[in-house]
Amino acid sequence: MPQRRITLAMTDILSTLRAKSAQRQRPAELLTTHLAYTRAAAAQLRRRVGRLNAAEEIFDGSFWTAVELAGLTHDGGKVPEGFQKMLTGRIRSWGERHEVASLGFLPSLINDPDLLSWVATAVATHHRALTGQTGHDLETLYGSVTATELADRFGTVDPRAVAALEAWLRETARRAGLPVTASQDHDDLTTVQLVTSAHQMLGEVLDRWADRVGRTEGLAAVLLQGAVTLADHLSSAHQALSTVQPLDATFRLLLEKQFADRGRTLRKHQLQAADITEHLLLRGPTGSGKTEAALLWAARQVAALAAADGGAPRVFFTLPYLSSINAMAKRLGETLGDPTAVGVAHSRAASYHLAAAISAEDGDEEHEDGSPCRVDAATKALSRAAATKLFHESVRVGTPYQLLRAALAGPAHSGILVDAANSVFILDELHAYDARRLGYILASARLWERLGGRIAVLSATLPGVLASLFEETLTGRTALLDTPDLGLPTRHLLRTRSHHLTDPSALEEIRLRLAQDESVLVIANNVALALELYEELAPAVRARHGDDAALLLHSRFRRMDRSRIEKKIARRFGTVAPDAQHTRLPGLLVATQVVEVSLDVDFDVLFTSAAPLEALLQRFGRINRIGARPPADVIVHHPAWTARRRQSGEYADGIYPREPVESAWHILTRHKGGAIDESDATGWLDEVYATDWGAQWRNEVLERRDSFDRAFLQFRYPFEDRTALSETFDELFDGTEAILAEDRDDYADALAEAGHDHQSAGRLLADEYLIPMPHWAGSLTRYEENLKIRIVDGDYDPDHGLLAVRGLPQQTYRAGEVL
Repeated sequence: MPQRRITLAMTDILSTLRAKSAQRQRPAELLTTHLAYTRAAAAQLRRRVGRLNAAEEIFDGSFWTAVELAGLTHDGGKVPEGFQKMLTGRIRSWGERHEVASLGFLPSLINDPDLLSWVATAVATHHRALTGQTGHDLETLYGSVTATELADRFGTVDPRAVAALEAWLRETARRAGLPVTASQDHDDLTTVQLVTSAHQMLGEVLDRWADRVGRTEGLAAVLLQGAVTLADHLSSAHQALSTVQPLDATFRLLLEKQFADRGRTLRKHQLQAADITEHLLLRGPTGSGKTEAALLWAARQVAALAAADGGAPRVFFTLPYLSSINAMAKRLGETLGDPTAVGVAHSRAASYHLAAAISAEDGDEEHEDGSPCRVDAATKALSRAAATKLFHESVRVGTPYQLLRAALAGPAHSGILVDAANSVFILDELHAYDARRLGYILASARLWERLGGRIAVLSATLPGVLASLFEETLTGRTALLDTPDLGLPTRHLLRTRSHHLTDPSALEEIRLRLAQDESVLVIANNVALALELYEELAPAVRARHGDDAALLLHSRFRRMDRSRIEKKIARRFGTVAPDAQHTRLPGLLVATQVVEVSLDVDFDVLFTSAAPLEALLQRFGRINRIGARPPADVIVHHPAWTARRRQSGEYADGIYPREPVESAWHILTRHKGGAIDESDATGWLDEVYATDWGAQWRNEVLERRDSFDRAFLQFRYPFEDRTALSETFDELFDGTEAILAEDRDDYADALAEAGHDHQSAGRLLADEYLIPMPHWAGSLTRYEENLKIRIVDGDYDPDHGLLAVRGLPQQTYRAGEVL
């Protein structure tokens, strides 16, 4: 019997149904158009991710079929007249959930009960949780509603629209090769049947997920939700996913050619990395080519994953600091020969893209003086950042925390899990994470492995305890690759001083080196000490060499000021190749920990406060960076043991726990006066972690790993509202930001600069006034609802940063406290 065809009358009715209302920047969108786009986006996502082994066991091979069917039907419930009137502005709000109405279309389309249950689950949860405590979950809204009451709440539904949409859904699914019932097997779906079926299906979905489920089923459920919501977002944004992975089997040839053009060849450990087909722990000193080795390893994993499961595996390169992330993104873009192939995924991604987009391009609006329009550039930047958030690029550089947000699941975050499946992860600079955050990263790495991922850890000094933690966490084999003796020059001579960095004798020694026209780096452990040292040392340097010869850098600057200072630092103290035409310049940089990995700089000598060994090794790396000169002095000063707000125990200059700093100090004093390199430091780190403190640290990492897994990654109740956990998560991983009270009007003007039609672009421009602060420091500020920003009344200088906070007697801040 032939299929019933969609008639001209049905087409006319479908042409009146909208999925999206008209906006300033876009026309209204037909419901059928949006549903077709979402189904197509789901198919594209399938081609990109490949077979999801973590879910297919539960779905019996039908995971992507369920995703496509759910994508096709997810917004069918927008047919009620109330919803359509809301879209056209005739009423303010319909007041009901369209995803519940969408469920009514499913039973007449899908015969397989298991497939029907999964598709219904995905449709029901693509916007809201099933259960929760906020009152917005579907159980609270509809759990006790009868079918009659549901019909009353939905209001008028045109039966012709229901029949027309059902026929279109069936025909569209059939054309896409999806398993749906034949039209001759059913009469036209009626309005009564739509509501009755929606009521029945919602009840079945709520019943199915009311009880705790197994880990495998819970993970499969969240992956389904993530795939459907991601397809929906891609469709709404009219975005396409990149299904090309430039880090593939051809990458080795590309890299070999680039090396040959510079008269170089790949090193032995890089070639070894290219042949490893398992997880990787890569240890090698600065300058050994770890990044290239990791990329060659990643290219091998991409080829293997694509061959095994299809798709275009994503490559994630994670780093802890914003500026090192931006630098790595630029480096990878240059290596791949395509800057657009690399996404930047961190909270300041839009700011990065603004800096990249601040030059005029064809069609860009210009000001009368010919300068590029900042609003236009900001709009482009936001568009690029939004594309990254929608998972466009297949190579992405960011912090691990963006990936860890998958733990929050739900419609907002479950897409991160799908994107992470069958992917390759390169984790760099793990020394920067404390025990808690490292534990969370380990727990997530275990999940990435369950999702088919491959993981590499890079480190100049990878202690044995960290290697063993990863080997114990991952179930697959892990290769440990040490770089051979590359004959790299010795770069540093170790000196220690028993007095504090601010002691008069320390200041005298620093002044002596400055008087010899050397470039001097001074690193203090907190802002107060950095300010004190800068005030003591900078005037003479500025008088001798000019204002830009003495600079100060720490974390409490407005973004615009920090960018300005970092540019000055790069111009004066940036790494200079041995054959460069210009000579290195004398001068002074006083900094805190922010300089450890954030800048490509090269100084003649270092004076630093004692800190944990990992941090000190990073500080040493800013001196004689490429080893083009004889070994340079790195001079470590004994810290002051002080208390720290909200913490017990003693801390080095109020920052670092005493035990690891003290262990490092004892090791350094044993080796003072000798030449050191990073190969020595690996043994030193093993000695630090062999102490009682090291054992406690290891136990805390494991406890944090397991607790994060239990609390976030088992998905026993996959569709429970986790909104309450979002704030906790942000407290763990993110800080807050504030503007100065004196900048309030300028901030408001910047917001308004882009006009009403480009509010997001205006906010990006205004972000230049933000000062980073930790989450708990919100109590030092007042929140202005109108501007959606925290405001702090403080003493501030563009070259010195935030000096003090006024007006809050219950909470005071002094420069140098741990914020």
